[in-house]
Amino acid sequence: MTAAAESTPESATEPAPETEPWGRVDDDGTVSVREADGWRVVGQYPDGSAEEALAYYRRKFSDLASEVALLEVRHRHGGASTADLRAAAKALHAKLQDAAAVGNLAALDARVLSLTGALTEATATEAAAQRLAVEDAVRARTELVEKAEALAARDPHSVQWKQASADLASLFDQWQAQQQNGPRLPKSTGQQLWKRFRDARATVDKHRREFYAEQDEAHKTVRDQKVRLVEKAEALAPKGEDGIATYRELLDQWKTAGRAGKKADDALWARFKAAGDALYGARGEREAADAEASREKLHAKRALLDQARVIADEPDLVKARSALTEIQRQWDDIGRVFPQDKERALEDDLRRIETALRGREETDWKRNNPETKARADEMTRQLTEAIQKLEDELSKANKSGDEAAIAKATEALDARRAWLTALGG
Repeated sequence: MTAAAESTPESATEPAPETEPWGRVDDDGTVSVREADGWRVVGQYPDGSAEEALAYYRRKFSDLASEVALLEVRHRHGGASTADLRAAAKALHAKLQDAAAVGNLAALDARVLSLTGALTEATATEAAAQRLAVEDAVRARTELVEKAEALAARDPHSVQWKQASADLASLFDQWQAQQQNGPRLPKSTGQQLWKRFRDARATVDKHRREFYAEQDEAHKTVRDQKVRLVEKAEALAPKGEDGIATYRELLDQWKTAGRAGKKADDALWARFKAAGDALYGARGEREAADAEASREKLHAKRALLDQARVIADEPDLVKARSALTEIQRQWDDIGRVFPQDKERALEDDLRRIETALRGREETDWKRNNPETKARADEMTRQLTEAIQKLEDELSKANKSGDEAAIAKATEALDARRAWLTALGG
């Protein structure tokens, strides 16, 4: 006896119910599935009822349907490699052939084949995108190589090596990031680009080592020179203030010596400056002593300056000159005053008094010079005669009533009288 009646499995993957069942069970427990060309035996279930046997093989079909549905979902949602999905679809298609399951296997396999076709198209699209991604990656990697080669091609003596080292490290970090996160480059292209990048890095490292080696040698030469300058400066200590001129010469040599490296320069400069401070300190002590010794001289010169200021009020120039000469003699006898700025201020005040007196003397001399006085007397005589003549002409004009003659004579007369007044007449 054969158990043939059964309903289609309730699943989203199942086709619409048909009048004929998808499975049957023979009396000996043999289970078959209906296919397009007839019934195919899928197995035996001898130790249970026909319903249990069909339920068992329908569950096998449901498992296959779930695999198909999952594959379709993975494809729809994206993110998975189409190559991996194609491999899974191929394996699932093979599993559906002669599958030991009861259900519409043909419809399930048709879905797998449809998905395989879609995946084939997606694979082509993905391959094109992959090629573009590889091309972009090659361009990006080439840019890094060219930047590294540009660093390697620069003159080592014009490079800021701290910045250049940071730039090269940044390029290497970018290289590693692209290598780890970017698409895989063709082997020959990747090896060629890496060789260029590696060679550029090696060249930059070589140039950096050579530069610092040269710099160390140059620093050593400058350091030795500055050590000698420091020793010479320190040897001036016994001379005190008298060593300042020599110290300044050493300072000029220091300024042109160059750099010996920050640490060495700082240490040597501290010694060099200390040697100079000692010399200038000696001068400061001497100036302080001179200033203390000059205190009374300063008061004495200020007193003489007060006496000199009243000379401006002396009308007798001979007495004024005699008084100033005596003050100047006493001034010189007092001697120099320290500090020098105070000495200069006092000298300037006395010089202004001397200049004022000399100006008065020159004015008086010009006024009393015989030649000048004779010329003035002759001018006065001529003006007096001209004024008298003009007065006569004005008198005649007034009598005649000639307005033009009156105006002309009056104007000329006023001018001559003004000149005579200016001459002191």
